[in-house]
This record gives sequence, structure tokens and C-alpha cells, in this order.
Amino acid sequence: MLGGLVALVAALGTALLTWAIHPLLVRYALARPNARSSHKVPTPQGAGIAVVAVTLAVAAFAILTTNNAETHLVFMTFGATILLAIVGAVDDLRTIAVLPRLLLQAAAVIIVVAALPDSVRAMPQLPLLAERAMVFVAGLWLVNLVNFMDGIDWIMVAEVVPIAAALVLLCVAGEVSPRVGIVAAALGGAMIGFAPFNKPVAKVFLGDVGSLPIGLLLGWCLLALAWHGHLAAALLLPLYFLTDATATLLRRMWRREPFWDAHRSHFYQRATDNGFTVQRIVGEIFVLNVLLAALAGLSVTINAASMDVAALVAGLCATSLLLYRFSRPKS
Repeated sequence: MLGGLVALVAALGTALLTWAIHPLLVRYALARPNARSSHKVPTPQGAGIAVVAVTLAVAAFAILTTNNAETHLVFMTFGATILLAIVGAVDDLRTIAVLPRLLLQAAAVIIVVAALPDSVRAMPQLPLLAERAMVFVAGLWLVNLVNFMDGIDWIMVAEVVPIAAALVLLCVAGEVSPRVGIVAAALGGAMIGFAPFNKPVAKVFLGDVGSLPIGLLLGWCLLALAWHGHLAAALLLPLYFLTDATATLLRRMWRREPFWDAHRSHFYQRATDNGFTVQRIVGEIFVLNVLLAALAGLSVTINAASMDVAALVAGLCATSLLLYRFSRPKS
């Protein structure tokens, strides 16, 4: 009940705030087509201001008014999210060089990792320092890959909403804390409120001010799922984004391409060049993400190593099939 109310308030708040700031974004934050772009005409960016601001405000209010204990970690995460939003906003208006941008992103992830209590473990078989190093690298990669994958209309909605819905259901089932459920509900609702403005052909984009902090919030929620003993589910939920972005990065590195430069070689971008419409691409990604969420749910419900392996294999097969389809001309 609380999750539904949080999502509804976040959706309405984001829609209203996006509508209110749209004229300012048109005036000051036009995204002009470049080597990475899928759009052909200048389009305002920066609606992530509304998504992130409403997500944090609604989630913070809900957490404080429901007397959730141990809020230190979540509010440290919110502080790091605000830092990334500022970095993204500056980068949207005037490009930040790669190294300073990466260092600021790393600082935000370090804030979250440093706030973790020693008792919070996703892989207790590893030394604490080794696990924390892996969490840092994974967090930094997730922040960046979410940004990389925000390249066509509605793709972030198709990714974030199923993940958020799955996390809320897992919260109801008692598999993650209420704080995670509240943050997921607020983020999912905010993305639903943003969706009408980003419907192809989009009137406005999230911008880095949205994609970077969304990546951090998703990472924190998925980390919380992993430290509740559900590492397989935490990998399954973002598996499409993980696979597309990681495979593309490795392919560009193998070819000795300047992988840090803007490009259009992600599988979802290649799909547009291969004859797929944007609606078809995001529709198939959404269906895949619903399937991945169902597999994650099975993994949590059965809670056995054999089920975890089976779910991961099934998820990888389904994701690989979609990537293969996107990489070939539409028949």
C-alpha cells in the first residue's frame, strides 16, 4: 500500500515539475545531435532534475514519517546522488573532461561504500577489503553504463520501471528492507511521470543530471538485494544493461577504438540502424526485463544455488538472443 502511494505521488510530482521546467530547458539546455545521438534535431535535456529531485524528496519524506530505523546509509546515498546530479547538470551545460568527471563519480561511489557497516556483506567468503573494492568497481561501472545506455527515447523507462517494480514486490515479500522498497517505488513512479515527455519522438531527455544519479540509486538498491543473500537476483534485474554495455565496451577495446568517445555501437543503437523502430526496441527490452524480473523472483523464492544458476543461465540466454536480434538487419 505504501509503495503504491509513494509511486503515485512521485509520478504526479515528476510530471508537474517536468512540465514546469520544460521552457527553461528549451532555453538553456538543448542537446544537439552528435556522434552518439539518435535524435536528428536539437532537443532539451535535463528532465532528470525533476526525476531525481522528486525521487529523493518523496523517498526521504516516506522514510522519515514511517519511523524506519538505521537511515544513515540511505541518506548518505542520497547525498552522493545529489553530488552526481550536480556533476551531470554541469556536464549537460558545459562538457567536463573525462578524468575529472570520472574522479567525481568515483567520489560519489566511495561515499556510499564508506558508509556501509562492516556487518553488511554480499560475499562473506571474501575478505572485507576485497569485497568493498569489488562493490566500488561495480558501482562506478553501473553509474557509467546507465549513462551510456540512455541513448534512445523510453529506454530508461523500459529498464528502470521493471527493476523498481520487482524491488517493491520483493520488499512486500520481506526480502529487502522497507527503505529499499520506498526508494524503488519513488524512482519507478518518477520514471512513469517522466515517460509521457520522453515518448518517441521525445520532447525532453533525462540528461546526465538524471542518468548518473539514477545509476547510483539503482546500484544501491541492487546492492541491498545482494547483501540480503540474493546476489543472483541482483545480477538478473539489470542484466540487459549490464550485457549490452559491457559487451560493447569490450568489443571497442578489442578493436582498439577510443571507447571513451561518443559512439553509436551499443546493440540498441545498432538496432535502429538495422531497421528496428524505437518503439519496437524499447518494447522488446521491456518484455525482456519483465522476464528477467520473473527469473529474479524465482531465484529469491526458491533460494537454492541450483535455481540461482538456472535463472542466470536462462537470463543470459534470453538477453543474448535479444542482442543477436538487434545486431542483425530486421527481417
